[in-house]
Amino acid sequence: MRFRAFLLAAVAVSTWPSQADAQIYAWRDANGTLVLSDRAIDAPTDVYRVAGAPSYVTTRPVEDQSEHDRFEPLIQEHATRRSLRPELVRAVIQVESGFNPRALSPKGAMGLMQLMPATARSLGVNNPWDPAQNIRGGTDYLRLLLDEYDGNEELALAAYNAGSGAVAKYGRRVPPYRETRDYVRKVGAAAGEPAPGPKRKLIIYKTIELVDGRAVPRYSSEKPSAGSFQIVSR
Repeated sequence: MRFRAFLLAAVAVSTWPSQADAQIYAWRDANGTLVLSDRAIDAPTDVYRVAGAPSYVTTRPVEDQSEHDRFEPLIQEHATRRSLRPELVRAVIQVESGFNPRALSPKGAMGLMQLMPATARSLGVNNPWDPAQNIRGGTDYLRLLLDEYDGNEELALAAYNAGSGAVAKYGRRVPPYRETRDYVRKVGAAAGEPAPGPKRKLIIYKTIELVDGRAVPRYSSEKPSAGSFQIVSR
């Protein structure tokens, strides 16, 4: 009823001329969910003009190339430790946050690699706004997903965006959600194809770190010392 009232109001004011007029595009995605946007995407089913539409503050991507470059050592370090392509990590950051370490999504995802609060906690990320912690947690998560899907980057990216449950629901395929498919396409295009060459078996070591009484898994391509077990208190 609220949406119907909104539409009636939008139609009623559509003839009011105003410099603040805005167009609202509406369509339904593959799941039948109503989507509203201020931008036309994939031929919307309806278009409404709303007079005096308010402005909304959004997190803007960082345009300064020097800001991108300052995160490169962290990308290289954590990509190497998790046996990930730096291009893939860089592409995820580009699409997720536009290299803005203060990016915050409407759903609460935080930082460069847009970690959800529960995901950040499970990965031992205490401060998602810290670039080093965020990239470390994001690359840990990517490594987990790639292992889960036998190195399939498309499925790992789909799960990064929509969750492993959604990928499982559709038979270990990219879910038919417009947002997820666009995400996989954009990250894949930015990352490029893996370099050709003989495939080698990657060995990823898992260690357990006790952080404030919680067991937090760590993943690395570097072999840990025998019997290593670390207790950290923050």
